[in-house]
Amino acid sequence: MAHQRSSRSHTTADLASGSAHEVARILQGLANPSRVQLLNELREGPMTVGELTEALGLEQSAVSHQLRHLRDLGFVLAERHGRHVAYQLFDDHIVGLIDQAHSHAEHLRLAATDTAEATGREVLAERRSGQRTARMPTRAP
Repeated sequence: MAHQRSSRSHTTADLASGSAHEVARILQGLANPSRVQLLNELREGPMTVGELTEALGLEQSAVSHQLRHLRDLGFVLAERHGRHVAYQLFDDHIVGLIDQAHSHAEHLRLAATDTAEATGREVLAERRSGQRTARMPTRAP
């Protein structure tokens, strides 16, 4: 169930030349579930803190804090409309990253399920045949 590597537009040298820190900074920005949820909501269009608070069921202070962080990362823009500030995605690149991460998480979940089912079938087959195969002991972390 492994995926083939796609052709890459960037070389290994490109990533080693210093952009690895920037890539890591971007990925760290996505390492918080609240931020990912906020970005996912904003894919539908600009929203205020109040709208985001209501949509996600988070505290207003938490939403404001995460939006400030997302602004600092360059993921979102803020635009004042009278008394309210509407937040929107800077561009669709971040949506692509979230979609790819979500797809990969689902792929891993399905692979784990397939592995567990295969192991279960092996155990059932062993029980039916009355045989036991030698298993390698697992190491504790």
